[in-house]
Formats: sequence, C-alpha cells, structure tokens
Amino acid sequence: MSRTPAARTALRICPLCEATCGLSLTVEDGRVTGARGDRDDIFSRGFICPKGASFGELDADPDRLRTPLVRTGGRLREASWAEAFDTIAARLPPLVAEHGPDCVAVVLGNPNVHTMAGALYPPVLLSLLRTRSLFTASTLDQMPKHVSSGLLFGSAAAIPVPDLDRTGHLLLLGANPVESNGSLCTAPDFPGKLKALRKRGGTLTVVDPRRTRTARLATRHLPIRPGADALLLAGIAHVLFEEKLTRLGALEEHVEGVDGLREALRDFTPDAVAPACDVDAEDIRSLARELAAAPSAAVYGRIGSCTVEHGTLASWLVDVLNVLTGNLDRPGGALFPLAATDRAPRPPGPGKGFALGRWASRVGGHPEAKSELPMAALAEEIDTPGAGRIRSVLAVAANPVLSAPDGDRLDRALAGIDFMVSVDPYLNETSRHAHVVLPPPPPSQSAHFDFAFNAFAVRNQVRYTRAPVPLEPGRMDECEIHARLVLAVCGMHGQDPSGVDDMVIARTLGKAVGDPGSPVHGQDPDEVAARLTGRTGPERRLDMMLRLGPYDLTLQRLLERPHGIDLGPLRPRLPEVLRTRSGRIELLPAPIAADLPRLRSALAGGASGTVLVGRRHLRSNNSWMHNVASLNGGSNRCTLHVHPADAQRLGLRDGEPARIAADGGEVTAPVEITDAVRPGVVSLPHGWGHDRPGTRMGVAAARPGVNVNQLLDGSRLDPLSGTAVLNGFPVEITPA
Repeated sequence: MSRTPAARTALRICPLCEATCGLSLTVEDGRVTGARGDRDDIFSRGFICPKGASFGELDADPDRLRTPLVRTGGRLREASWAEAFDTIAARLPPLVAEHGPDCVAVVLGNPNVHTMAGALYPPVLLSLLRTRSLFTASTLDQMPKHVSSGLLFGSAAAIPVPDLDRTGHLLLLGANPVESNGSLCTAPDFPGKLKALRKRGGTLTVVDPRRTRTARLATRHLPIRPGADALLLAGIAHVLFEEKLTRLGALEEHVEGVDGLREALRDFTPDAVAPACDVDAEDIRSLARELAAAPSAAVYGRIGSCTVEHGTLASWLVDVLNVLTGNLDRPGGALFPLAATDRAPRPPGPGKGFALGRWASRVGGHPEAKSELPMAALAEEIDTPGAGRIRSVLAVAANPVLSAPDGDRLDRALAGIDFMVSVDPYLNETSRHAHVVLPPPPPSQSAHFDFAFNAFAVRNQVRYTRAPVPLEPGRMDECEIHARLVLAVCGMHGQDPSGVDDMVIARTLGKAVGDPGSPVHGQDPDEVAARLTGRTGPERRLDMMLRLGPYDLTLQRLLERPHGIDLGPLRPRLPEVLRTRSGRIELLPAPIAADLPRLRSALAGGASGTVLVGRRHLRSNNSWMHNVASLNGGSNRCTLHVHPADAQRLGLRDGEPARIAADGGEVTAPVEITDAVRPGVVSLPHGWGHDRPGTRMGVAAARPGVNVNQLLDGSRLDPLSGTAVLNGFPVEITPA
C-alpha cells in the first residue's frame, strides 16, 4: 500500500466481535485507509479477521447518519443536536409523569457491550429512570448462562471460561468459534488455540448438528439432534455418578447438593437420552469416561445450547460437569477471569444470592431475569391496551425488528408508539420508527475500552485506545450523546453533561471509602476524586475503576503502554467469587430442580420431523454488518442449508426457492444443498431481512435475505431465563 506523507499509524481495539483484537490503522487526511493486526498487542498478537480488516470501509460507510433526525409531520428530517435533545426533554418526561416510569421501555442491543458509552451510561439511565421495562439482546442469546451462573454461584456475572491455552480436553456444544470468534469467551485467534490444543495431543469434541468449520477441526464430532444438549449433558453426568468417576478434588469443601443431584439425574441414563439426542449411548459413555480421565478438561456451551427449549438447564449442566470432574476453577479447566475494572476481591462468605421472578411482564406474566424481561414480549407489551402499557421506547444500538421473534408484529407496534428515541448510526428496520434518532460517530472517532469482554477473557489483560481520528465537525462524541440523553430523559435537560460523570464518580467513591475491602477505604472521597486523571469524564471514570480494581492500575499506566498490559494467566478464584446464601456452589438450586421434570418429559421425544437452526458467518455479526460491501458477499449468503437426503425427500433443488413455515409465519429462501448439515435439520442464518421500506442501508437492501425470526411468534421461550427459542424449532419445508 502506497502512503502519502500525511499518512500515520494509530492503534484501535476492534469493536466488531468479542475477540477484541488490537488493530493498527493507517490514517490519511482524517480517514482510515487501512487496517491490519497489531503484532505488538499483548493479547491478540497480530491476529485479525475479515471484520477487522474492513474497519475502514465500515467507518466510512456513506449510509451512516451524520446528524440527528427528528420526526415532523410523520417524516424524519435532519435536525440540530440541540433540537433533538429539546424534543426528547419535551416529549418523554411528561409521559413518565402521567403513566409512570414503566411506560418507558429501554431496549439495549448487542453493540452496546462493544462501546465505552454503551457500558458506562445505560446503567445510569436505568438507575435514574427506574423503569422495570428493560429488554436486551441477552434474552436472544446468553441469558441462560447468566441465570445458571446466578443460581450456581450467586452472581449472574460469575461466568467461568475455558482455559484454552492449558486444557487437555475441550468439549464444545452449540458453539462455532472458528466463525464467530468466540462468545462469552474472549479469545483472539480462537481457531489457532483449537489447532494448538490438537497439536499438543489434546482432544477437541464438538457437539453440533452441523459440520461447521469448528467441527472439522475436532477429534470427535457428534451431530446431535438440535435442542437436546441438556439431555446429552445429563446423560454424561449420569455416567460419572454411575461409574463412580466424579472427582471434585479441591472443590469438595465449596460444593453442596451432590447427593441431591445424583438422585435428580437418575433417570437420564445414556440409553434413555440417546434416542432424543440421536447420539449413540456408547458415545455418551465414552465421552463421560474421557472427560473424567483427561488430565484437564473444560466444557463450554454457547448460543446453540442457550437458545433452545432447555437453554438454562443446558447451561447449568455445562458447569455441573466442570464441577463433577474437578475441572472448575483449576488451570486447564474452566476459570473465572479477574478483569482490571472488577472490584477488588472481597473476603469469601455467604452473599445475597440470586433471585428470579421478582416481577413479571404485564401481558404474558413472564418473570424477570437479571432485571430483564424477554425481548420476545416487547411487542405485546406495546400493542396490548390497558394500564401499564409501554408507550415509549428508548432503543440503544438495538434492531429487534430483525433480531426478535415476530418482527412484523413489533414493526406494527412501533409504528403506533407514542414516542421513540433510537441511538443508532443507521436508519434501519427499527430506528426508522423513531421520533428522534441520535447517531454516534464512526468507531475511529471514539475511544475504546472493553468493560464487558475483559471479564470473559481467557487471559487477564487490559488495553485502552483513544480515538485514532479527531471528532468530525458536526458530530457529537458517543459518551456525550448518552450523557445528554440521561439528562433529557430524567428531567435535568440543559445541565452540563459532564455532571453525569461527576455524579457517578461521587456516588461510587462515597461507597468505596466506606468499604473495608476497597483500596480507598477510609480516605476522603473528594481527595480521591481530585487524583483522578483523564481528558474527559469517561476517562476519569475509567481511571477510578482501575484504581478501585484488583491490580493497582491507573489510566496513566495504560496510556504509557499502548499495546496493553498483560496481567497473567487465569488463576483459581474460589471461594471469593461465590455470592450464594450458603457461600458454596449450590449444585441443585430449587428453580433448576423444579424445571427438571420438563426435561424428563423430553426423553420421550425421538428424532422426527424437520427442525431449523441458525448459523454464524465470519463476515457477519447479527444484523450489524450487512451494509459493508466487502463483507456482504461470497459464502455470506442467506440460503437454506438442506441435507441431500432431505432435499430428495422434499423435492427441493439446489438454488431454487423453498418455502419455510413455522409458528409465526413463513419465508422463502434459496436452497443450498450440503451434507454439512445433518438429516432432519435445515439451517438459515440470523440477522437478514433488510427489505422493509424507509431504511437507508443501500448495500444491505440490495441483498436483503429473509428474516428467520419471522418464523416465530414469540411463544417459545426457555421458562427460567425468558430466552427465545431460536434454534431447534419445528418447520415445514416445501418447494416454493
């Protein structure tokens, strides 16, 4: 690549998936013209995927909104920032005053956890607004893991991750990290880590109805019947008990409920679960024995095992197996990361525990989980008349019209909403309904710190990058957008947005100085605040969190180490992470025990009928990136994968359209015949369906695909977590 004299190099952590790779950007005339992996990054060591390589193209997308939009006379028009926030302050607080805070739904999409603003400000908004109408992408993805961790360990944030660099046997369920780059397991170059496992003589077992790129690397691939993950795991646990293979080791003193668990899983013999899983009973026994015999092992399940009818039970059993084999909280097993902005470790002991169902949704009566209601219930909460109806929506980086079940119903519901604000760079299928759209600047014009993903990293480390490109005239910093939104929504419009950060700092330090376990215990909070450094309020907050964290770090130290600071491999953290009422790992919590009869009834289900699963692609991330031309093409297509035997049976031909029908409706997609999917299963990718009028995403609209979630009506949910069943649901396939 030729460079002009004005070209310079700048560092930026990639915000486009959970791998959080370090990028080295070429910047010319205020524009990113190239992106490669940062070889000196202490975590990613130069690894990059196609999404990271497209950083400049995404950053400069001409369809990104540059100014706010305000709806006048039914049409969205460009407006000033002042008019946008004035409109919010004039419209939303009166609704809250008349109908109460629950009339406002806060809808948070997946990209929030990929930005500093999305991590720092929505919690402030929720604490001041005090609405119980919170809907996030978690109930379309990972909520079962939060719930199972909360019940097992007492904290929904206590999620162990596989120690990829040291494990001897890795069992993956419903995960395709070669293409997704990992999820709830932050690991740059996940493919390289799997290859290294095999090279050092380790075992990789992949359980997936598709022969994915990950499955092709496996020692053993078990093409399970979709939705049967919990049954398979229960069968493995049964063998461990039956053959006396359980080895708790150092966990013994921290665990309770082993005898109750043995009795609860008595009926889940390999022979009993095999027909429903469509996995040979001897394979289940062999897998159990190999896990028990491995010098170290880790079980890891992700979205394919979460977004199914027994998602919470499957997530629970993942860690049950890690406990029963003695591999939880030990090197080479599954360990709890310790991020630089985590609170300093507290003395072990009983905690408050984790509660489910403290309130329920108005229409469907769905219990809350982690203060959230199911995203699948959002439409009915808007369009069902009566007291308590949702009248306003604050959508932050969210596109539930595509990502949630029955997008058509939600589309209609949002069209009739009293007032809606969307923080989004695009006019997409959801934001097109907003009365005010607040567009954040491109990623190159924002600083970056991974508050969420560092807590799931396979190695403790910390990195921070300031914005590589100055903020363009007319744009507003993303953190300032969020701070001003907090002020406008919560009756403080017109105040200095820096006051939001000052308020958080004052409150946080006020509590910290009174906490005996805090590094600033007993100090004057004003003096502590005066020592904080940083150019902006968000940087001062980051500096505060680092100082209150476990590693005695400061923002200045991070700025002096632009490629990051390595904090070492994961290490055992029990019992300090436990916050259950008993202060121990509670292997058989009451909500889990109450749901096991539902799993037991699934034993009678054999492999019959056709079911559908989603699939990931390395060039995509949900519905985010279909407007980037270099990523929207090649094998990244919205096609229906069908096994050759099924295609022959159903009269389908390669490349010709097929009609897919289910609970919520039907869609038509071209057939792609492949033996990479097992018989009886078809696969359609998630995040497509860019064919609705009123959007401004030209590349995506040119190849719209179909919305797989339109096949669902929102009635299929995992009852414990409220997570939508997006995989393993029955469909009818016919030639179109």
